[in-house]
Amino acid sequence: MNHPRIAVFALLAVAAAWGSTFFLTKDLLTRMDVADYLALRFAIAAVALIAVYPAAMSRLSRLDRGRGVALGVTYGIAQLVQTEGLRHTSASVSGFVTGMYVVFTPLLAAVILRHKIGRWAWIAVVLATVGLGVLSLQGFSLGPGELLTLASAGLYALHIIGLGAWSTPSNAFGLSALQMVVITAVCAVGAIPGGFDLPSGAGDWTRVIYMALVAGALALIVQTWAQAHLTPTRAAIAMTMEPVFASTFAVLFGTDSVTVRMLIGGALVLSAMYLVELAPRRKFEVEVQHLAQ
Repeated sequence: MNHPRIAVFALLAVAAAWGSTFFLTKDLLTRMDVADYLALRFAIAAVALIAVYPAAMSRLSRLDRGRGVALGVTYGIAQLVQTEGLRHTSASVSGFVTGMYVVFTPLLAAVILRHKIGRWAWIAVVLATVGLGVLSLQGFSLGPGELLTLASAGLYALHIIGLGAWSTPSNAFGLSALQMVVITAVCAVGAIPGGFDLPSGAGDWTRVIYMALVAGALALIVQTWAQAHLTPTRAAIAMTMEPVFASTFAVLFGTDSVTVRMLIGGALVLSAMYLVELAPRRKFEVEVQHLAQ
């Protein structure tokens, strides 16, 4: 089986799940505190994963447990920092700056893991970054909100690198469950100062449960498995499809309309996806030709 190719499609499904939450979350947060929402969402996801496979975390090695805690803390802090940054900047700028993990990931992977990043991968990173800018930006100034969001992008990049280095097909479920528990704890700490409020109606509960189970628990399992078969840079570029899916869902189910910026930005991100898929194939073909000579 071509696991890397399947893993890319799996990450595209994850990006689609994440993208589907934007217009739902935007409405929900008009009635619910951000930290309360995050803590509840990840708590439901953690309970679901533990209920499906209660022994998953206990089967992890001591080393994997430590890694799972580190990944969960990193992701949880990234969520809180990104959310705090969103209070001080626009949603469009926040989306662009958060997407800068596509730049941080290869840079940090080169430093931490000594990965050699190829020419095609760098071209794909540039294309994805420009595409995110066209999709998101309508003005930009560097202030506290942007700096906090940039910090969250760095943390997301570290999470992507950690998953790529530490996840395996066999520990994916247990690692996902442990991360969910730790993320819940981190977000709950963020919710303590203002008290904790639950959703007020059946519609809000439905949205929270969908985002917890589909865009939370299931998405993290799939991401953890997929990154066991991909380099961090390739995974990060695949996940930059999230804002493209977000725009698509906003047009289909929200109030947004198709714009030229949306089409151009989406085309650039799709081009980056094509390049990141083309590069491994070209490398394989060159190796085969070399062996045949």
